Formats: sequence, structure tokens, C-alpha cells
Amino acid sequence: MPGTDLISAVYAHRLFDGENWLYDHALILEGEQVSAVLPAADVPADIQSTELGPLTLAPGLIDIQVNGGAGVMFNSDPSAAGIAGIVSAHRRYGTTGILPTIISDTPDVQQAAAAAVATARARGEAGVLGLHLEGPHFEPARRGTHKASLIRPPTAADISWLSSLQDYPTIVTLAPEHAAPGTVRELIEAGLLVCAGHTDASYEQITAAIAEGLRGFTHLFNAMSPLQSRSPGTVGAALDSPDTWAGIIADGHHVHPASIRLAHRAKGPGKLMLISDAMSTVGGPTSCEIYGERIEVEDGRLVNAEGNLAGSAIALIDAVRIAHQGAGLELAECLRMASRYPAEFLGLDARLGRLAAGYRADLFAFDANFQVSHTWVAGDHQLHGSF
Repeated sequence: MPGTDLISAVYAHRLFDGENWLYDHALILEGEQVSAVLPAADVPADIQSTELGPLTLAPGLIDIQVNGGAGVMFNSDPSAAGIAGIVSAHRRYGTTGILPTIISDTPDVQQAAAAAVATARARGEAGVLGLHLEGPHFEPARRGTHKASLIRPPTAADISWLSSLQDYPTIVTLAPEHAAPGTVRELIEAGLLVCAGHTDASYEQITAAIAEGLRGFTHLFNAMSPLQSRSPGTVGAALDSPDTWAGIIADGHHVHPASIRLAHRAKGPGKLMLISDAMSTVGGPTSCEIYGERIEVEDGRLVNAEGNLAGSAIALIDAVRIAHQGAGLELAECLRMASRYPAEFLGLDARLGRLAAGYRADLFAFDANFQVSHTWVAGDHQLHGSF
């Protein structure tokens, strides 16, 4: 349940507000919103308070690519109940907002997923920010673990249905080379967030899609044409376009730390987002099924029977840790890459991604080992673990 109108204070030794580090400050929460950020000494003594001691308080993490959690794969259970389980599993790790993600499937499953998101939001599931439709309009050679028989170009009926999804942020990941000229523009004008992914498009094809409004790139480097000296490909176009966003999987397996650093340097602050691409193993069993194929966690990697990567086994806080400790990016920037920048990408940055007066009270607390102990979603507080 969202927070009531009770006024409370949350004290932290260290607070990251989305831009700066503040020390010995408190957040004043009023119902579902942050009403003030104050030095601890200025907080009225009669306000109910939560003391976080040495923990760090930061804006809640926003994950735009979540396939599952708590043993639930969204493709297998495209329902509001399935979403609730996934949201709860990721919240325990500091993720306060997600886009449930449907990978390539039939129109019936996609439509059920869209209806489930609408139902969950209508029921007050504040952690559901929108929907991500990843496929099935891909390049078959770059499909990864997506089922070959489901891959197809978009039809007029597909475009019409996608264009009807205007009630919440919706990401559509497709291969631009398999969409007719003007398709990206039509979807963008309908309010969708179109990203390139699972694509073998040339630099020129991607540049043409960007001219039509292409907003970003799904899991940069993975399942897309690489950067080469004479053929910059999708990766080159992504790195060369300052106005587009890109998601990147910092799980220690999908992308080399040097590639994360190079991408961050090329895109510049504000345009590179951390994503999990998480499967149902987050907060659930160490295996799952995709299209009836068993996927296992091996040495931290989710792999199929052939040993190929199939999504990730991390939550978004793990990506923050790996981008910071493994790739060497500043912690403040890693937190922005997992909160403020996704909020900006989704067009929700007027109320999410920062801890400031007027913003929704979505926040979390973690320790020096990146263990999450508290979360707030729209002011609703939960204590996690043994803290």
C-alpha cells in the first residue's frame, strides 16, 4: 500500500539525492512524497523518525528490463499476480520501479502482458512503471535465446496494436532493418519508446532510424552488429549518437569492464543506463525455463544447455556494484545510471530518480557491501533481511 499522509523523517549518515552526496541529513516524507531534505539538526523533534545509522540512502532503483523474479517468468505468467511477485522479488534488492519485460512471443501473450500491466497499475502497484516488449521483430541471426519460430517482421496489425499502448511508458525493442521506412517514426509519434536490439543493422540503417526518432538501444554490445573499422554497425551508431540512450548489462559476464568504461565515456553522463535483464532466479530458484528449455545458473551466469548466456541472474543493485567496483565508475554515477537516467529515459524524471521535495518517496538504504536493508515505494516502508 502507498504511504499514508503521516509525516516522518528518515535519517542517514550519507544520503545521495540523485546529484550530490549529503551527510547527516534527513528526508522528510509526507504520504507518498518527499516534502523536504534537511540537515539532521533542523528536523523538528516531534516527527516520527527512522534512524539508518551508517547506511547510505539513495533514490530507488529503476530497472527497464526485467523478465522475471521470485520463480516467475513474465512470459509464462503474464498476469497481475505474476507481476506482483516479480515486483516484490526485485524490491528486496532496492529496485522500486520496473518495466516487466515480455520477450518474443505470440500476439496473445503480448496482449495479455499489456493487460496485466494495466491491471497491476489500476490496483495501485506503484512499482510497475510500464511495459517492455522485447521482440519478436528481430534479425533471426541476432535472436539470442529468443525462439526462432516466433521471430517475424512487424505487420500493419502489430503497428496498430502497439500504437494503442498509450496509458503508460512502453518500450518496443526491434531490429530497425526489418521495419518498413517510417515505422519507427509512427511508433514514436504514438508515444512509444522505440529501441534497437537483436539487430544486424548497419550504421546507416541505425542512423536513419535515429532520424525517425529511435530513442535508444537495448543491452548495448549484446545481440547487435559490432563496431568495426570500416563498418561501425549498431554499436558504432549507438556510441556516436549523443541524443540516444543505451541500456547495458553490468553483470560481469555480458560486457567487459573496459567496454562499460568506453561506452560511458562515449555516451557521456546521462545516456548510459544500467539494466539487469533479470530472469526468475532473482529471489527464486537457481533455474528457470524459457520456451520449455531449462536455464541454469552456473558460476553466476544464466546459461542454456549449449552454454550460451540467457538473460542474467542479477538484481540492479548488483549492476551498480559491478559498474562501480569492476568497471571503476564513480558510485554516484552508477546510482544515477540505475535511477535518475532511466527516469529521464522514461519521461518520469519530474517525479522519480531524485530525493527532493515534490518527488515520489521511492528510496532505499544499503550498506558498504551493497546489501539492501530498507525500501520505500510511494512512501510505503519495508524492512528487508536481518537488519
